[in-house]
Amino acid sequence: MKGALQNKQIFNKIKEELIYTLILLVISIIAIKIMFFKENFAVILRLALSFFGIFIIPGLALMFYWEDKLSFSERLVVGVGLSAAIIGISSYYLGLTGLNIKHHTYLLPLLLILIGVFIVAKKKTKSTPIS
Repeated sequence: MKGALQNKQIFNKIKEELIYTLILLVISIIAIKIMFFKENFAVILRLALSFFGIFIIPGLALMFYWEDKLSFSERLVVGVGLSAAIIGISSYYLGLTGLNIKHHTYLLPLLLILIGVFIVAKKKTKSTPIS
């Protein structure tokens, strides 16, 4: 029963943070539209979504491990920096191995998100006692 309760708590926390992230996306779109007021809305939307897809979402996924110790804003700031650092360094070394750079924008954020999900799943199984 504890596992089901913990799953529900994690799901509710993720849902709450998804709402915060969507609010942040809307604010970002508005801010980018103000900065680039002559650009088409599709260009603004693409820019905001790509920034979120490359830096913010993977960073939040990696930092979700510390959801009980850090607030959303703290994990957001640290996660963006962590995601930018990991993607930058990984992209450099993957480029040296011969992987074309056009694949980096899809593979690396997806890999970071999967790593974040794996870490949270391991944390959950480690904290759930076996009965």
